[in-house]
Amino acid sequence: VQLVEPGGGLVQPGGSLRLSCAASGFTFGISSMTWVRQALGKGLERVSSITPGGGSIYYADSVKGRFTISRDNARNILYLQMNSLRSEDTAEYYCAKGWTGTSAQSRGQGTQVTVSS
Repeated sequence: VQLVEPGGGLVQPGGSLRLSCAASGFTFGISSMTWVRQALGKGLERVSSITPGGGSIYYADSVKGRFTISRDNARNILYLQMNSLRSEDTAEYYCAKGWTGTSAQSRGQGTQVTVSS
């Protein structure tokens, strides 16, 4: 399993950023996928999940209405569109497979998102 997440960076409060995750080494099209994040000094937080066909989606209350998860099964890519970013969204973001409720079976190396003026 390989999950690679480019796309992080520094953005001002209220700004937008799109994360992507390129998946390989497993059958992406039949796997539920999750974005998780970890702020400095805090635990892992589940941000959003999507089922293989996209028919069922979960968002944490903290991002509901601001973030949108999507996937391209033909290209094996997972996305997270983040709008109206806040300072509290600052964290390392990870693409994950096999979310167990408290951890992930596999996750990428992470990408840093910093929301600051």
